[in-house]
Amino acid sequence: MRISLEPRGRAARRTLMRYRTLALTTPGLALILSLAACGSDDAPAGPSKVAPTHTSPETLTVQVKADKDAAPTTWTLTCDPVGGDHPAGQKACAALKAAPEALKTPPTGQMCTTIYGGPETATLTGTWQGAPIKADFKRTDGCAMTRWDKLAPVFTPR
Repeated sequence: MRISLEPRGRAARRTLMRYRTLALTTPGLALILSLAACGSDDAPAGPSKVAPTHTSPETLTVQVKADKDAAPTTWTLTCDPVGGDHPAGQKACAALKAAPEALKTPPTGQMCTTIYGGPETATLTGTWQGAPIKADFKRTDGCAMTRWDKLAPVFTPR
């Protein structure tokens, strides 16, 4: 009597082929996925360096002129933590945090009153909330004066 390990019938052979295919492809797929997760050839050897999540503090240069011919007064202002040589750093940082919209350029064509506030001008340059900024301020009309007034502690420390 001869015992055969081969399945009998077409349905049984198909089932056996499915299991063989599954048995052969699963380890190959696992190998491919694990190699893909290992990294690239371009990665440096050794321990990886992780960049710190907190970048350098917000640092601004404040330049104020009493009029177009006046010599500028310049301060540095650092927030988080408050620092620099600005005479009222705490108040200036509080004003910047309270009115971040004042740093944006006003839209063109905006209706503004024609009230003249004075010849003073100011420029803020540096980094604020992780983004580089360069904002110019003046007091030539109602819209410009509103922006100036929101950040008054930055420009006129007392």
